[in-house]
Amino acid sequence: MQPLQLDPEQPRRDFLKKLSAASIAALMARAPRAAAEIVIQPKATADACILLWMGGGMAAPETFDPKAYQPFVKGAPVSKMLSTFPKIDTSVDNIKICQGLENIAKVMDRATLIRSAVQPDLGTILHSRHQYHWHTGYVPPQTVAAPHIGAWMAKVLGPRNPVMPAFINIGQRLEGHGESEELKAFTTGGFFGAEFGPMNLPFPGEAKLAVRPPKGMDPGRFANRRAFFKNLIDRNPHRDLISDYQQESMLRSLDSAHKLLSAPEAKAFDLDLESKESRAAYGDSHFGQGCLLARNLVANGARFVEVTTEYVPFLHWDTHADGHAVVERMHREIDSPIARLILDLEERNLLDRTLVIIASEFSRDAMIEGVPGSKAQDQSNAKSDVLLEPKHYGLHRHFTGGSSVVMFGGGMKKGFVYGSTADERPLIATTNPVSISDLHATIFTAMGISPKTMYEVEQRPFYATEDGKGVAVKEVFA
Repeated sequence: MQPLQLDPEQPRRDFLKKLSAASIAALMARAPRAAAEIVIQPKATADACILLWMGGGMAAPETFDPKAYQPFVKGAPVSKMLSTFPKIDTSVDNIKICQGLENIAKVMDRATLIRSAVQPDLGTILHSRHQYHWHTGYVPPQTVAAPHIGAWMAKVLGPRNPVMPAFINIGQRLEGHGESEELKAFTTGGFFGAEFGPMNLPFPGEAKLAVRPPKGMDPGRFANRRAFFKNLIDRNPHRDLISDYQQESMLRSLDSAHKLLSAPEAKAFDLDLESKESRAAYGDSHFGQGCLLARNLVANGARFVEVTTEYVPFLHWDTHADGHAVVERMHREIDSPIARLILDLEERNLLDRTLVIIASEFSRDAMIEGVPGSKAQDQSNAKSDVLLEPKHYGLHRHFTGGSSVVMFGGGMKKGFVYGSTADERPLIATTNPVSISDLHATIFTAMGISPKTMYEVEQRPFYATEDGKGVAVKEVFA
């Protein structure tokens, strides 16, 4: 008998097929209807939200939840490796974080640190699948295109400034790499329509180009594009495959883009207007410049801004080998920009009403894939029981049993820790576990959106949190 040959790409192919079906269904969907039942919306503690997304799996024991430090010693057992960075003091006596985050350590007295976030074991661990779950609150695939949490805020709350996009996504390329199609599936307005989807700015230094007509095109010609696009829709022989609502939504998104071109707020997208000192304080990485851009956009009325270190398979936080060296580099990339962003928002009296979140799709562990007992395929490229060379040093496996989320401003407590994970492997959440549904409920509640907010889509209810069951963690609110 021939051994069974497993295709490692099959879960990804199945995932893509089902996502494509949901995307097509979204184009045909009629206008979502708000629930007839009145939902009491909570009093908002924040007006804007900035999500700092550590795409690829930020290891909590290497960042915000340090454990026993194991230096690199050739021949040392991997089972003893819990953290490869020693812990350092912060501005809060009882909070320690990892070496390499010294600037963030200085602003932890403005933060709530959740150390007990947990993710479900989805069997096959695909980064984009877990990222879809984190960003929409729903485990894919879904029969409808689930809106991104930024789209929920854009739809329910509307824009803070009528000429500013309510939802802006900074730093993520959606073309040209192995999981770009999967990322596109949740970086959308979903069934809410194009007008509630993100303005995508993959390169923050070039954001100014997004609010100018294409090179060589005068504003009048650009304005004519709306009429041309509408004409294309009207004459499209297949227009019945796209609902009237979705077509109108696309036209409204074009109108909004045109208004921004001539608005003073367009200057917020131009980082060349910043002083050299200001740009230097944020560093020259895409993420650092993205944080600076996010500061300007929120100051000019953006509702939800996501800034990512960017997810590309096997890059950045997606450490399958050389973990310690890669994370050391990532520390340098995020430390100064995040700390500077918090201080700048505070100095501008924006932090109290801006919820800033640091999060990732899951954590990492040196030994365990998924959670203890999971049958998830081991995807580490550094498979050895002992440390033989530097590439083995670091937490390479995907761990869903306990991760960290940091929240600044937006009505959260200051210098506060919620939940904990075990000090010895398995490093699972041991007190006050927080599911994605409850984390989203906390974020929505801060923004003044009830977790039970519901729209009817294709004659079925769809809630802001899964089945409307998310419960906000009240203990983290000031």
